[in-house]
Amino acid sequence: MLKAIGGEENIVAAAHCATRLRMVLKDTKNVDQAALDNDPDLKGTFETGGMYQIIVGPGDVNNVFKELDGMTSKNIAVTTEELKDVAAQSGNWFTRAIKALADIFVPLIPILVGGGLLMALNNVLTAQDLFGPQSLVEKYPNITGVSELINLLSSAPFAFLPILVGFTATKRFGGNEFLGAGIAMAMVMPSLVNGYNVAETIANGQMTYWDIFGLNVAQAGYQGSVLPILLVSWILATIEKFFHKHLKGTVDFLVTPVLTLLITGFLTFIAVGPVMRTLGDWLANGLANLYDFGGPVGGFVFGLIYSPIVITGLHQSFPPIETMLWNQGGSFIFATASMANIAQGAVALAVFFLAKNEKLKGLAGASGMSAVFGITEPAIFGVNLRLRWPFYIGIVSAAIGSTLIAIFDVKAVALGAAGFIGFVSMRANDIGQFFICAFTTFIIAFVAAFIYGRTLVAKNGTIDPDAEDPAAEAAAAAAAAEGPSASDAQAAEDALQVVAPLTGNAAALASVSDPMFAQGKLGAGIAITPTEGKLVAPVSGKVVVAFPSGHAFAVRTQGADGKNVDVLMHIGFDTVNLKGQHFTPKAQQGDEVKAGDVLCEFDIDAIKAAGYEVTTPVVVSNSKRTGPVLPAVSLPTAVTAGEVFMTVDPKVAVDA
Repeated sequence: MLKAIGGEENIVAAAHCATRLRMVLKDTKNVDQAALDNDPDLKGTFETGGMYQIIVGPGDVNNVFKELDGMTSKNIAVTTEELKDVAAQSGNWFTRAIKALADIFVPLIPILVGGGLLMALNNVLTAQDLFGPQSLVEKYPNITGVSELINLLSSAPFAFLPILVGFTATKRFGGNEFLGAGIAMAMVMPSLVNGYNVAETIANGQMTYWDIFGLNVAQAGYQGSVLPILLVSWILATIEKFFHKHLKGTVDFLVTPVLTLLITGFLTFIAVGPVMRTLGDWLANGLANLYDFGGPVGGFVFGLIYSPIVITGLHQSFPPIETMLWNQGGSFIFATASMANIAQGAVALAVFFLAKNEKLKGLAGASGMSAVFGITEPAIFGVNLRLRWPFYIGIVSAAIGSTLIAIFDVKAVALGAAGFIGFVSMRANDIGQFFICAFTTFIIAFVAAFIYGRTLVAKNGTIDPDAEDPAAEAAAAAAAAEGPSASDAQAAEDALQVVAPLTGNAAALASVSDPMFAQGKLGAGIAITPTEGKLVAPVSGKVVVAFPSGHAFAVRTQGADGKNVDVLMHIGFDTVNLKGQHFTPKAQQGDEVKAGDVLCEFDIDAIKAAGYEVTTPVVVSNSKRTGPVLPAVSLPTAVTAGEVFMTVDPKVAVDA
C-alpha cells in the first residue's frame, strides 16, 4: 500500500478512524489506483475534503496504521482533527481561496435564503402585471402594512450584508469577529451616502468628501457590497495578529483593538473600499456582459458546466456576484442553477424507475426528489456520478434548459431553493417562462435517461456500467423473484444469528446519510436509530475494535462454516469528533463478550444537541468473505436489543 500511494515522500500526514486510513497526500496523481483496487485486503478508496481515504476495515486499520507509521522515516501520525487542519491548507491557492469563500458564506446561507424568499414574496405582492395591471397591494390596500414589513425584513440582511460577512470573514482569517463586524458597521453607517446611490451621487456631483492628510476621501457607504469587506476583513485580521504578537498583557488588551480599527478604517475608506468597489463592478458587469453577449450560446455553456462546478465547490463563490447582479436587473446564475438541479434530479428519478437493486432504488428516489427541490449533492454524488451516464445526460439537459433561460431572459432577484420552487425568486414577469424552462428541462432529462437506461438493461441486463457480471446479476435477481432454492434453505438453517445491539428503529442500510455505509462499502447490514443509549454485543466473541472515544465497536465471532464474522457498530456519523464526550465505554479491545453484554452507554440527547446523528449502522465488515447477510425482520420496524434481527448465512455450493 505504501508503494501504491507514492511512497512516504508523498505523505504529508495521516490518521485513522474505526475503518478508514485517512491521509493528506502531496499529489494524488502519484497514486497507483489500480494496485489499491486490486488489493484483496482493501475494501475501497475515495477522496474527500482534501483527504485520500483507504477503507481497510475494523480491527485491521489499527494494525495497518501502526505498521505504516513505523515504516516511514518521518512522523506522519496526527489526530483526525489535526489532519483536517492539514487538509485545509493543502491544494493550490485557487482551491484554498474557494474553500475560504465557502467557510465565509455557508454560515450565512440561512439568513440569505430567508431574506431572499421574503424578498420574493414581497415581489409577488408588489409586482405589476402578475395578477393583472395592478399589483396585489394596489388591489388590496389593507395589506400595504404587511407588504412594507415583509420588505423591511427582506431588505435588512442585504443592506447590512457587509456586517454579516465582516463577522464570518474575520473569524475565518483568524481575527476577532466582533472587530470585523465593527469595521463593517462603519462601512454602512447612515451618515454615509448609501451604497446603492454612490454612482448616481458621484455622477450628479453631489458626493461629500473628507479632507484626510490632503486627500479627498468620498463619504461613500458599502450597503449590499461584498468584495470590499472581504479584503478589509483579511487586512484587519492581519493587523490584529501583528499587534497581538508584538504587544503583551494590558497593553495588548487596550491598544490592539484601537490601532486595529484605526488603521483598518483609514485603509478602508482611502484605498481598499474604492478599489474593491470598482473591481466588483467590473466583475459583475463583465460576467453579465459576457452572458448577455453570448446569448443562448452563453446560456448553453454556463448550464453545461454548472453541475461540474458544484462538484468542485466553486459554486460557493457565486453569492457575492449574484448580490451585485441583483442591483443591475437580476441574476441569471440562480436561474441556471435551478435548471442544473432539476436536470440532475430528473435523471436520478429515472434511475429510480430502472434500478433493480433496492439500495440504489431507494437512494435514487430520495435524492432525486431532493435535487428537483434544491439540494442536489446526494443525487450527484450518490447516484449520478456513480453510474456516470446519468450525470452526463443531466449536464446536457441542463445546458438545453439554460439556453431557454437565456432566450427568455429569465432572471432572479433573490436567493432561494434552486429547483422548481425557485420560481418565487424570479422577477414577477419571468415566472411563467421559468416554469416552461423548468418543465422542459425535467422532461428532456428524464426521458433521455429512461430511454438510455432501458437500452443498457436490454443490452447488459443492468444500468450499472461497473457491474462485474451483469448477466449473473440479472440471473440472481430472477432467482430471488422465484423464491429460495433448496440449497438456500439449507444455508438459512445454518445461519449465524445476529441480535440487535440497540433498542430502536431498524431500517435499510441504504437509508443512512453516510455514503460509505449507504453504498455498502463498509459491509452489508442494517441501520438502527436508537431510542435507548445502550449498545450491547450482537454476537458472542472477541472485541476486535473498541475506540477509546466509545463511538465504534466490532465483535468477531465464527459462522457456521467456521469462518470469522466481524460485526461492526458505528454510533452516529463523525461522532469521533466528540472525543469521547457523552460516551461511556464498558468493554475494551481484546475482551471476550457474550451476546447481550453491554459494550457502551451513551447520551442520545446530548449527542444530538452537539449536532450529530445517532443512527447506527450494524454491518458485517467482511461480508464479501462470508455468506449472505440478510435481515431477519421486515424493514423498517422497531427492534429490541437482544432479539434476532439479522442472519449471516454460510456460503453454499452452486449447482452446475
